[in-house]
Amino acid sequence: MKLQKATRCALYAVLELAADPQRQMSASEIADKYGISLNHLAKVLRSLGREGLVEAVRGAGGGYRFSGNPKRTTLLDVIRLFETIDSISAGEHEPGETTPEGMALRQVLEEIEDTARATLSSITLDTMIKLIQRQRTRWVGRQAPDLALRTVGL
Repeated sequence: MKLQKATRCALYAVLELAADPQRQMSASEIADKYGISLNHLAKVLRSLGREGLVEAVRGAGGGYRFSGNPKRTTLLDVIRLFETIDSISAGEHEPGETTPEGMALRQVLEEIEDTARATLSSITLDTMIKLIQRQRTRWVGRQAPDLALRTVGL
């Protein structure tokens, strides 16, 4: 599944902020960390703010803070703000769709979409944060032997 840039920006920002809801981060800190356009991220953060997932903190040391519930907010909740991931519309028709091959293909594609929606709606931000922490542990573990070899000059 390929996600649009805005959707990825939103997921990165929400996951970053939800990992520590008391912490504030500026849009530029988030943009720098993930290598994304500050202007693009600012638009995404405004959309997330309208939905009540983040709040802007004004003043010195301001930025953004997560304001949703990471145990109840799912990946699908965030993705739906930026993309349509609904089933193929009943009124839409593709060439060859009325053939047995076309009908079979449509059935398979609808099953794939249903599975994707079900999966995305079952994964909360809290679950993703735990997965990210496990990935960080694995990443650091893989980096440690390399660092040890460089330290001893190998």
